[in-house]
Amino acid sequence: MAGSAVTSPSLPVLETFHSIQGEGTQTGFSAFFIRLGGCTVACPWCDTKHSWPMAGHPRRTLEELAAEARAHRPAFVLITGGEPLHHDLTELCAVLQQAGLAIHLETSGVDPLSGQFDWITLSPKAHRPPRPELLTACHALKVVVHSEDDLAFAVAMAARVAETTALLLQPGAGSETGQRLAIAFIKQHPRWRLSLQTHKWLGLR
Repeated sequence: MAGSAVTSPSLPVLETFHSIQGEGTQTGFSAFFIRLGGCTVACPWCDTKHSWPMAGHPRRTLEELAAEARAHRPAFVLITGGEPLHHDLTELCAVLQQAGLAIHLETSGVDPLSGQFDWITLSPKAHRPPRPELLTACHALKVVVHSEDDLAFAVAMAARVAETTALLLQPGAGSETGQRLAIAFIKQHPRWRLSLQTHKWLGLR
């Protein structure tokens, strides 16, 4: 009697692509992006709102994702979204590690941490604050700035991360107010640095 087929683990993937990391502490490095579908954080300024639905994204096996990433020989793989931690990333990380790939994560931190990462960038949102374990685990804290309230939120979040955590302010896309506030704040607080979306200037994905 024939046995039932074994289904390989898979995840809903909005897109994958090889490009240059355009923002944050790793700006300028070759990166392979895995953008997972689904996000309930729903930031009003989000530039990937098409990633929000939890259903309807094509599923890809973990082995397919690892093979594609390895073929591009990036400096690291960046798992992003959507909100990637809406999904259990334990098995994906294991497969990527077996392929010899460094693994980075960008998350808002609203879900429990799953998987093992070489670098975690936490980009928390005031309307959906992050879980405490993400504040402890992150290597970089990146806060998007549109208003003075965002600066106050950034200061509150920075007080809860390790002293070695990189602190970044990123002006909201097209926000002249955010740009002015971030620059003025950083000039007065030298531990902070400016993050810019350089990939948009260069016409990269």
